[in-house]
Amino acid sequence: MPVKPRKILVSNALPYANGSIHMGHLVEYLQGNIWIRFQKLRGHQCTYICASDVHGTPVMLKARELGISPEELTEQVSAEFLRDFSDFGIEFDNYYTTHSPENEALVGEMFETLRANGDIYTKTIEQAYDEKEGMFLPDRFVRGTCPRCGTDDQYGDACENCGATYTPADLIDPISVLSGSTPIKRDSEHYFFRLSQYEQRLRDWMQSAALEKSVLAKLEEWFETGLQDWDISRDAPYFGFRIPGTDDKYFYVWLDAPVGYAASFRNLCDRRDDLDFDEYWRPGHDTELYHFIGKDIMYFHTLFWPAVLQGAGFRTPTSVFAHGFLTVNGQKMSKSRGTFINARTYLDHLHPAHLRYYYAAKLGPTIEDLDLNLDDFAARVNSDLVGKLVNIASRCAGFINKRFDGQLATELHAPELHATFADSADEIAEHYERREYSKAMRVIMALADEANRYIDEQKPWVMAKDEAQLGAVQAVCTQGINLFRSLMIYLTPVIPGVADDARAFLQEQHWHWDDAKTPLLGATISQFKPLLTRVEPEQISNMVKQSKQS
Repeated sequence: MPVKPRKILVSNALPYANGSIHMGHLVEYLQGNIWIRFQKLRGHQCTYICASDVHGTPVMLKARELGISPEELTEQVSAEFLRDFSDFGIEFDNYYTTHSPENEALVGEMFETLRANGDIYTKTIEQAYDEKEGMFLPDRFVRGTCPRCGTDDQYGDACENCGATYTPADLIDPISVLSGSTPIKRDSEHYFFRLSQYEQRLRDWMQSAALEKSVLAKLEEWFETGLQDWDISRDAPYFGFRIPGTDDKYFYVWLDAPVGYAASFRNLCDRRDDLDFDEYWRPGHDTELYHFIGKDIMYFHTLFWPAVLQGAGFRTPTSVFAHGFLTVNGQKMSKSRGTFINARTYLDHLHPAHLRYYYAAKLGPTIEDLDLNLDDFAARVNSDLVGKLVNIASRCAGFINKRFDGQLATELHAPELHATFADSADEIAEHYERREYSKAMRVIMALADEANRYIDEQKPWVMAKDEAQLGAVQAVCTQGINLFRSLMIYLTPVIPGVADDARAFLQEQHWHWDDAKTPLLGATISQFKPLLTRVEPEQISNMVKQSKQS
């Protein structure tokens, strides 16, 4: 049955421009990228957007430390982000910045609409102020003991141990991260968004968004605690957009960062005739909008963001997909152990397909943490990708190239086996759609086992010794190459670079998902070149060593 075309807009969370992309970040970008590539392979119009999140005090202070403007700093960091993403096969339809005229216009429009609706009010609050630095401190620039569970050295907005949210004033023994001094309390007038008025509307959205049950459970916790109105302003000095009608107040980065999704899309719409901004961002259209995020920013994306969108007259996300954190060898990533690995460090030593596949083999739709066990990583990649998958093509291609001038047979040796592979297309597609990548990988690798078993049983290397059996050799190897081709189509979202090389080997211009169901017969293939090499222990040890040094 043909799949009805869908119009889908997808974003990943915006990487913050004060550090490099690392292995933990890549869980999210690869999860999102696999899903988008799957949707495009199915023939849907799927648009993938992102941007660098560049506003806020950390960027302002880092630029000051380097003696450059925040704009210069964020341009440099964005260029680095894009290089890393591109080399991992993560290709956005548009990658932009939150410091853009489109974003400033959209934030201003939303703010004015919310204010006109009575959703914005001002109130004087006490804030942490660093007398040595002469500035109000953002929540994350105050650290102290969590007021709920007593864990030391926690940020001023949330506890990493128990998940409590609070203000820096609630911290026990607070200190300024900037100067190490104890902040004083000082009054300042701020703008607030009435999140407390949105509970029922958010509950209605939650049900329609079909959020994952662990995300729903977390939302229920927050509702039980009571939704707090949200401070959406910050005092100067601050790198961001000034609030209209003020001299020294700026929009809080967490207001304009998610608006950056819409701004990046608007920037793309201005350059493409086939995309209409309102069709994806105003209510009443048959389009879909999804955000892939980490579980640490669920509060912003499942409470603040949909509420702001509703109040400002924009559409809400179709759903929000959250993932867990990355551990390495069962522990938190560590610089001293060399397991805090930057994307670029990984790329210096290993093939991006290795990590893309390993993450896919372990990823599901829940917010459970994912462990990158480096020994298991090498064993699984070597067994599945090299030992099973690529092995199918390498076992068959030589005979086709040498004996038959690269010409495939005009019919399959075992059409019923190919039909088994074709019949798996819908099951695998369903797993991808639900972000159950680990289940999809299990089905695909079970099929790879069947393909290898078939070649073992037929033994074309034995048949090739008998001239009378050459026709059968061609048919068997054509069968094997077609089984490999179906598997590569199914794996295209996960290992796109390897899939491109496999497609070039088969001399095909494009693949669609359903091509896996129709065999390639009578065609001419190229000389086979190894598509992937094994992961060697020294590659991993060198990567860990380099991470320790940096």
